[in-house]
Amino acid sequence: MSQMQQSGPPYASRNAGVGGLPGVIPDIPICAVFLVFYLGSAITNMTILQINLRRQHKFLISGVLFGFSMSRIITFILRIVWALNQHNVRLAIAANVFVNAGVLAVYVVNLIFAQRILRARQPAIGWHPAISIALKVFYGGIAAALILVIYSVVQGSYTLNLNTLHAVRDIQLAATTYLLVFTTLPIWLLVVAHFLLPKSADEEVFGHGSMRTKVLINVLSTCVCITIAGFKAGTAWETPRPLSNPAWYHSKPAFYVFSFVLEIFVLALFILSRVDRRFHIPNGSKQPGDYSQGPNERKTIEKGESSDHSDRSV
Repeated sequence: MSQMQQSGPPYASRNAGVGGLPGVIPDIPICAVFLVFYLGSAITNMTILQINLRRQHKFLISGVLFGFSMSRIITFILRIVWALNQHNVRLAIAANVFVNAGVLAVYVVNLIFAQRILRARQPAIGWHPAISIALKVFYGGIAAALILVIYSVVQGSYTLNLNTLHAVRDIQLAATTYLLVFTTLPIWLLVVAHFLLPKSADEEVFGHGSMRTKVLINVLSTCVCITIAGFKAGTAWETPRPLSNPAWYHSKPAFYVFSFVLEIFVLALFILSRVDRRFHIPNGSKQPGDYSQGPNERKTIEKGESSDHSDRSV
């Protein structure tokens, strides 16, 4: 980033950043490939959403995944434009904001899926007001973390005051650490649903397919997101390095693999496994028993499998 202007504000970073300064080669061809994948995801998720809505099958999470895919399209367009205008610090700021903000949608989706499984397996616990309130607090924390991440990226580019820069770094560390903790929440809900409590007599089923498959999808997606968040938090906690001496985790391969390749994997997992069918719940579900009341829901629990339940149909 030494090539970018330093007369600011905004000021180009003096520290090595993950992904480094994008160049025409190799970044633009790589970004073009990712654009194709995310465009395909956006089209597919919007198509699934519209087809389901026409069939009165409400699953708004497909819309959330469409929005996430569109945000990534903007991310790569900005990175391509930045590669063509390396001296433009404002472009760098915008590109970095989108890189850090997009994946939060998938973190939230994972927790929604885990909550539905908990409500199906353990209705008394899953529907308890304390659990609902706690999760709402965590969702609020996601919004706060997003604001803090954006603030740290922007404010850090508009000051040279060392005290302010230290405060900005502390904010960044707090936000990235919170996001890492948030990505682990689905695992804890699944542990409660399957291991800490005896099987509930009121266990319900929802959506299509076995509970075992639902859990596997949720665990796999959550582990990938923990890897993404862990990489971001780990690099943030490392001692900042000068532009002239970047670490391996600042390299372009690390940047693209630990963020976007893993994200594409999660999106492909959701699409190919048809989460719009597997994790669908009756619209308006808000209490124990609602999951099993949907006209298209299975009424019996398959042998050797577990069942799950959720909040409102999204």
